[in-house]
Amino acid sequence: MESHELLKALLKDTSAKQICSDMGLSLSLIYKWAEPPADDAGSGSSNPLDRVKQLIDSTSDDRVARWVAQQAGGFFISNPAAMRESEELVPATNDIVQQFASMLGVIAAAASDQQITDKEARSIRAQWEGLKSVTEGFVQAAEKGNFSGLEADIKKQHHDEPAA
Repeated sequence: MESHELLKALLKDTSAKQICSDMGLSLSLIYKWAEPPADDAGSGSSNPLDRVKQLIDSTSDDRVARWVAQQAGGFFISNPAAMRESEELVPATNDIVQQFASMLGVIAAAASDQQITDKEARSIRAQWEGLKSVTEGFVQAAEKGNFSGLEADIKKQHHDEPAA
């Protein structure tokens, strides 16, 4: 969805006059934000969403997206690099479990003195962000069925089991 399309949809549910009042802007500018940009044969004006994207692109830094997500009461998770086609389910699962254990270790160490410092909280946050990203990569691979080595491993494990 293009930014102007999102803004147009928002204007169906929110009063443009209210937005003008809240932001101290003209009604015509709010409506121009909801039109395609001039270079796409529209008469729209560069809108705040496009500006945020430009800022992220210019800085190659996702802290802006993180800040916007926090302002909305949420959090930002970067899309992970796609798992390689040859990556297998069991090692990928083990990686998630290992990262989760690492995060729990950081939490336990931080809480051992019954208080958590700002530095410890930042460390916990970093571990959590990493775990969310790795897990998202796993979920995306699962959704795509991208665990090509799984079937062969299962057959090999079954073949190697002693007969009952």
